[in-house]
Amino acid sequence: MKVLHIQLFDKSSEANSSVSLARASELSSFSFLQKGSIGEFLNFFSKTVSDRTAPGQRQSIQEQSYTFHVFCIPNSGDLTAVMVTDEEYPVRVAFGLLNKVTDEWQQDHPKTEYELDEIQWPKLSDYLRKYQDPKQADQIMKVQQELDETKIILHKTIESVLERGQKLDSLVERSENLSAQSKMFYKSAKKQNSCCVIM
Repeated sequence: MKVLHIQLFDKSSEANSSVSLARASELSSFSFLQKGSIGEFLNFFSKTVSDRTAPGQRQSIQEQSYTFHVFCIPNSGDLTAVMVTDEEYPVRVAFGLLNKVTDEWQQDHPKTEYELDEIQWPKLSDYLRKYQDPKQADQIMKVQQELDETKIILHKTIESVLERGQKLDSLVERSENLSAQSKMFYKSAKKQNSCCVIM
């Protein structure tokens, strides 16, 4: 999973065309000869989807093996954020980052400060680096991964107990917490399961 590009646009111009405010890219996975073309493609397509996203709208657009996540902020003078990821990147994390980036942009750069030239905004590059691993950047995904790992450990523990069939049998036999009926049920169930083993 990776983030390739994040770009902010102002769509409030009279020409009805998105103007780039700031951008950051991570293209180290491409060769030196490809970087220029890939960068142009990402910039062009980001502007295109920004132009075609209405205020308040969120959308994800698939193009080849890339996904363009777009959010046009409502009541912002048409501030739009575009994030380009590979197709495996979680959508929820992408839109979480777009929300964060647009909120901080509006705090750092009031509408009256917008210029015609792109602004070098280091926070964008920082977020681009931080969000390369969505599990590290997103607490819910991090917790989910930890829960998944716990499930695997528990599953392995149960399997390892089942492998020791005779010891389990003797534990059941010696247990004072099980009634005679439960012990008989265990033995009966074990016999039924053993008769159905396919050779």
